[in-house]
Formats: sequence, structure tokens, C-alpha cells
Amino acid sequence: MILKKTVVLLLFVTSMLINAQQLPSIIPKPVDLKIGNGYFTIDGNTAIKYKKSQKELKATAHFFASYIKNISGFSLKSNKTAAKKIELVIDKDIQDEGYQLNVSPTAIVIKASSSKGIFYGMQSVFQTLSAIRTNAALEVPVMQVNDYPRFKWRGMHLDVSRHFFGPDVIKEYIDLMASYKMNVFHWHLVDDQGWRIEIKKYPKLTEIGAWRVDHTNLNWRERPQAKEREQPTYGGFYTQEQINDIVKYAAERNITIVPEIEMPGHVASAIASYPQLSCTQQPQLPLTGGNYTNMSSNYCAGNDEVFSFLQDVLTEVMALFPSTYIHLGGDEVDKAPWKKCSRCQARMKAEGLKDENELQSYFMKRMEKFIISKQRKMIGWDEILEGGLAPEAAVMSWRGEAGGIEAAKMKHNVVMTPGSPCYFDHYQAGPEGEPFAIGGFNTVKKVYDYEPIPKELNAEEEKYVLGAQGNVWTEFITTTEHLEYMVLPRMAALAEVLWSPKENKNWDNFSERLQYQFKGYGQKGLHYSPGNFTVDIKPSSQNGQLLVNLYSEALNGEIRYTTDGSEPTLQSEKYEQPIAVKSSLVLKASTVVDGQIKGPQAAKQNFVMHKALGRPVQYTNPVSQYYLADGPNSLTDGVRGTNAVGKYWHGFSGKDMIATVDLGEPKPIKSISLGCLQNYGSWIFLPQSVKFEVSTDGITFTEIKTINNPIDINQKTVLYDFSAAFAMQKVRYIRVTAKNNLCPPGHSGAGKSGWLFADEIIVE
Repeated sequence: MILKKTVVLLLFVTSMLINAQQLPSIIPKPVDLKIGNGYFTIDGNTAIKYKKSQKELKATAHFFASYIKNISGFSLKSNKTAAKKIELVIDKDIQDEGYQLNVSPTAIVIKASSSKGIFYGMQSVFQTLSAIRTNAALEVPVMQVNDYPRFKWRGMHLDVSRHFFGPDVIKEYIDLMASYKMNVFHWHLVDDQGWRIEIKKYPKLTEIGAWRVDHTNLNWRERPQAKEREQPTYGGFYTQEQINDIVKYAAERNITIVPEIEMPGHVASAIASYPQLSCTQQPQLPLTGGNYTNMSSNYCAGNDEVFSFLQDVLTEVMALFPSTYIHLGGDEVDKAPWKKCSRCQARMKAEGLKDENELQSYFMKRMEKFIISKQRKMIGWDEILEGGLAPEAAVMSWRGEAGGIEAAKMKHNVVMTPGSPCYFDHYQAGPEGEPFAIGGFNTVKKVYDYEPIPKELNAEEEKYVLGAQGNVWTEFITTTEHLEYMVLPRMAALAEVLWSPKENKNWDNFSERLQYQFKGYGQKGLHYSPGNFTVDIKPSSQNGQLLVNLYSEALNGEIRYTTDGSEPTLQSEKYEQPIAVKSSLVLKASTVVDGQIKGPQAAKQNFVMHKALGRPVQYTNPVSQYYLADGPNSLTDGVRGTNAVGKYWHGFSGKDMIATVDLGEPKPIKSISLGCLQNYGSWIFLPQSVKFEVSTDGITFTEIKTINNPIDINQKTVLYDFSAAFAMQKVRYIRVTAKNNLCPPGHSGAGKSGWLFADEIIVE
């Protein structure tokens, strides 16, 4: 009996020890991970083993040994007799990029069908070790891992045109990507503001196009066009020697670099270098900021010299980059110059093209034909769908998912990268207390919750979704520190979206593993966002009752709030259930973690009670699916919009907003107002005018007043209420018509339809 009790006790203790051993904080989360008991310790008596006949493993083994030496000083022996071994094995039965990792107290065995999978298994091992050299033992927990990626394209993008980042920064970026098993680096090398790649046949591209006047002391949107007396000294470019080195560096980390050479628009840097490539053929200075006035930023589609030039450029580009895909841009082309250009119009007539959209399609198809002749494939932004998609082109969907859905249904490959949530130049917290950003609000959780396969695609169509990527545009990112901060930890969140099975994702578990990553960032001196501590205020209204839910992304965070406009403290009301709003008020809320209020400023939301609160709204033109705010009744939910573009606003693109509110019964009213937003940089403009009408039967409407927009369309950010006061009268129905505006002259979208954003119809 005593022996039996002892055995039971030993089993219990062993079970407790196994359960007590913490699961490793590996990101992205492996498909299957089973933790054992104990550790494999890497020390001076450890050797790396692999078959010498498998030559591809030599470089991979060297990479492993170099990493270990860097964090420990140990020089691992290669294919030598040792007490402990790290064995690398090629097993062709394992799926591409997948790996099997088996860690015991005496050996680490990594199996994969190629060096790619071996490399990813190594990255999982590295994430169990210290990020820097310490005196701690290098202990890898005993475990068994079976792992493979969900998507083929796991990408990150970087714009080096607005602001140039040197080769060392690019290598750091690649290292971060590799640590999270990402495999495509989309390198945006050409744009209006700078040409960043040496082309030997056209030296002026970097002698002139790579440099501009230094106006980094000014806000991007306020930078003036360069003047003749100012010297262009700001910028830089990569020599072909440097690019060869970076391509090799990336390949050693299983990362393919896809270069982007913009066309036919966004090429003011090329035209400054070679003016004959534009429609006007007029000399110009390099573009300093966002001012397109009197600048040529398009190639002339009617000029054959343009196509010869681009073929020469791409020939040199393809000699440097072995990637299957070459990105040719194709986005945001201002077609107004083509309409005025006799050569472009002659091209349209000769080719039987009905409009400038088809002229752009002609341009891209002609360039794709050249790309295909070199055994490569073209990829471009979703605007390349306009006027007809090139026969074999892949589409990068950035204006939401619509372009990607359309392309997939046409059986073209697609990379999903919608602005929400894949633009990492957008705010990830705050925005109070955060580095200045272009706008938007893409938190780590929003990135983590993203699903790259749109529900609109069936099982056959979704096969064309290669994956997704995070984009980093650098209008407001001028330093390495700022760049690191904007991508970390959102890169880690996206990596898990693209690698791990959908059913394995768990936000709380990811947040816990992220804490270990934060420690590593700090040890390496990397700048990162500690998280979004801003409280998310989620109102909902129904039949005149307004309730407010509060939410924080912070791990183990609680929320304190006030309703009198005062700043929350640790003694303020603790949020435990939805808050009923029964009168107009100002709610403020803060996240508390470990007894400390986090974030520089409390979240704030104004709520207004009025006679249309909670009443249904009918739209003549549908709200954009990308700006639905809190649903169909967002114009009557009592919530006022803020400067944050992605919140509380109903958006309309290219169409007027015509909204009809049913008050439920005739009510005496004396004023109506509509709140609107202007955000110049995001193409959002106040309406040209707002018309208010009322009715008792919902059929015959009487105009109360039409208010023309009194605000300068060039103002950067404006919150404005269009208000009409009148003699008291009883009405049941209210119709509000807001007339959409066009982007003004001098804007990058001049002449194109802008966005109209509305937040609340207030009825008193």
C-alpha cells in the first residue's frame, strides 16, 4: 500500500512539473506544439549535424551557429562527435515551408523538405532563448512541434521614396521579418518624392531624381514646392552593388524581395530627371512634399520613348532581383494630363480606346507583355483593374478588399493589403500621445483579427488569395526609431494571421506571448508600441435608449470612467456593465494595469440626446462598406464623430448622402443639423451644400433650408455642423441631402470624387 501511494504521489508531482513548465512564447503560434519535461541545453559540447551531400543545409547550419555564437559566445562544431547534437534533416514528405521540431534533453532534430522549413524551425528555437547575450543558460524546452504556414505570401512593404533608409536599416527590417517567418519584402523604390535605385543606363535618375530640398522640419502636407534657389540635398539611393548584397542577405533568410517601380503615375522624380518622358516635356524640380501644383507626375502614354525607357529600366531591375513578381504600381494615376495631351489622345484613337482608363490598361498590358517575355510576372495595385486587367497580372488590393475580390473571381492571384487594418503608417493607439501619423486607426488587435479570405469568395476562388502584407508608407516616418515603433508589434500580429491556422488564433493567448517579445525588443534596443491602452467606446441605441460598452485591449486591464467630463482616476467608477446614457454628457475612460493608469490621455466621447435618437435611417445611396461606423443607425446614435477617420463616421464615395429619418410620430421641432468631417490628406471633404427637408407623410417633402459650405476646401482638418433653425412645426420625416465634393486643384486627387463623412443628424 505504501509503495502504491508513493507511485501515485510521484505521478502527481511529475504531472505538476510538466504542467508548470510554461509553453514557449513562439510567434507565430505553431500548428501543433506539445510541451514535455526538461530542457536541451546548448553549450560548448553541442554540435550541428547534417548530411554533407545536402549542400543547401551548409548555409543554414552556419546561420544557426552564428546566431548562437552571437548570444552566447559558443562556437558550435559542425558534423563533429559531441555529447549533444542539433540535427538538420531533409525529409521530402514534409510540406513546403513546413517543419517538424523534436527537442529532447540530448538532441534537437529539425526536419523539413528544404532549407526553408529548417530555417523556420530554427526561428522557433531562437524564440525560446534570450534575445541578447547574457550569463543565462541556453535552454530549449523539451517539445514536439509540427508546423507549416497557412499562406504563401506573408509580406511586409516599405516605402523608401518619401524618406530614404540606408542598407543597414533595410537589413534590420529583413531580420525582423525573418524572425516571424515572413517571406516577401515589397520594396517601394520609386515615387514622386525620390528615385532610389541606381540605373546605369540613366544616371540622372539618381543624380537628380534621388534628391530634393530638405523640408523635414515641416509637416508633410505643409511642405512647399521647391524653389530654384534651394539646393536638393535630402535623399539617397541604393547602388546596384548594395542591392545585390541586400538581395543575398534576404535570400539567406528565405525572404524574396519584390521591387516596385511605379508607373504610369507617381513618377515626378523620373520626370525631373528626364522631362521628355512627361506629356508637357517641361523641366521641373524634384517633388519636395505633397504639392502637385504645376508638377508632371505621369509618364506620357502616347510617347514610345517612355516604353523604351521603362524596358531599359526594368531590364536592369530584373537583373538585380530574381523574384517571380515585379511590382509596377499603377495606383492613383491623375489622368487629367492625358486628356490634354495630343499624343495620348492620338494613342487612344489608334488603339481604339474609349477613355483614359483604357489608356492606363493599354499602358500596363504593354509593360506586362515585356515582363512576361523575361519569364517574370507583373503585380500592381488594384487600380490596374480599371479599364481592363492585364492577362496574367496579380492584384494587390489596398482600397479595401473589393479589388481583390474582383480579381480572384476573374481567376487572378491576389495579395490582400487593405488600408484597414494593413496600413502600419496609421495610428495604433491614441492618437493622443502617439507619434504623428497620416490618420486611420489600426490597433494590434485589429490587425490580429483580420481574415485575409473575404467571405464573398467561394472555395475555388479563395485559392487565388496568395496571402497578405502590411504596408508602411513614410510620409510622416523620418527616422529608424519611428519606423520600428510603427511596425512593432503589428508585424508580429500579422505574421500570426498569415502563418497560423485560423482556428488556432486566440487574442488573449497572443497577448501573453507578446509580453516575451516586448522583453526581447527592449533588450535589443528596438522601439515598439507597448500596446493600445485607449479605451474603445462602443455605443448602441435602440428605440431611444442609448447604452455604452467600454473595452480595453490591454492584457489584464480594467477600466475606470467618469461622465462629468473630468479625468478618470483610480478612484473613479469601475466599468463592469454597459452604461445607460439618459442625458447629454461627456464620458471619459482610462485603462488601468497593475494599479497604474495607462496612456497619456483618457478616451473621450460626447453623447447628445435629441428627438431623432435611436430612430431608423433610410439611405438613397448606400454607405461605403468600409465606413459603416456602428451600423445603419449611426446618424441617430447620439455619438459625435472625432478627428479619428475610422470611427463614428458614415462614409460616401462619389455619391451624395441622402438620408431620411422617421421620428415614429409627428413631433414639434425647431432645428436640424448634420455633422461632417474634412480631412484633406485622406480625400475627405465637407459637402458642397446640405439641404434639409421635412414631411408629415414621408411622400411630400418641404425644403426648410439649403446651406452652402462656408469652409475653405484646402483646410486640413475640420469638424463642422451644417445647422438650420426655423419656426417650431410638427413633422414625422426628415430628409437630409449632402452633396459630395471633388478633390480640389493642387490635391493629389484633383478632379476626382472625394469622400463625404457624416456623423449625426441632431433634431431639436
